[in-house]
Amino acid sequence: MMTTLIDPETVHHNDDIAAAQPQIALFLDFDGTLVEIAPSPEDVRLDRRVAPALEALRTGLGGALALVSGRPIAFLDEMLTPHSFDIAGLHGAQIRVDGEIRSQSDAPENMREALRDLVRFANSHVGIIVEDKRISAALHWRLAPELKDEALDLMRQAAAKLGPGVRLQEGKSVAELVPASASKGSAIAWLMATPTYAGRRPVFIGDDITDEDGFEAVNAMGGLSIRIGEDRESHALHRLASPTALRHILLEAAEGGSLTASSFTRD
Repeated sequence: MMTTLIDPETVHHNDDIAAAQPQIALFLDFDGTLVEIAPSPEDVRLDRRVAPALEALRTGLGGALALVSGRPIAFLDEMLTPHSFDIAGLHGAQIRVDGEIRSQSDAPENMREALRDLVRFANSHVGIIVEDKRISAALHWRLAPELKDEALDLMRQAAAKLGPGVRLQEGKSVAELVPASASKGSAIAWLMATPTYAGRRPVFIGDDITDEDGFEAVNAMGGLSIRIGEDRESHALHRLASPTALRHILLEAAEGGSLTASSFTRD
């Protein structure tokens, strides 16, 4: 058996490099990032090890860890119970920090009328799912891909009727009506201006078109943008193959007690 001798100076040099890395602020999408994409919104399953690992990582990051998702805060709380994290939900339309809702967009007055139109469409087309998020509304066609064009046309009409206060957000087999002022990029920028996150290097990990403005915002701040999957062009500067690959990194980092930007970019 060959024994490899490690030069103590090399160990000290590597420790110095690790210590010199700026502390990160970690921002994580949920669907397609922490969990695999499911046939319908209610079918997602979170690995039971993930929430405790995120809790450990948050402690190690001085609290600078947040979920940035299209899901409502209440849904994410249910998935991550008993742990409670900083969250930018509904694409940034609602933001909670330290257990308090600090920012929340108002729902457009005519959103309920638009929602009724979506429900009528879903009731007459098998495989179409409407997700009522109160402040926003999503139409899913993953179970009926042949209806994509018809579903998108309906959502574009609804967005036009709702006016400039709403924008249409397209994603993987889904389109969503969201407050025009809300975006993942603006949510990350908002969080980075708070004391817990300020001065850190932002790292944002997502998987969908809905995450692109988040990638752009993080890039502009000199941060690290990471896209899950490799099926299209993206503003993300780095890639991870799958949610499984990300979970491996997070679980390993939680066990080892250290998470830096380089944790995500090792070959």
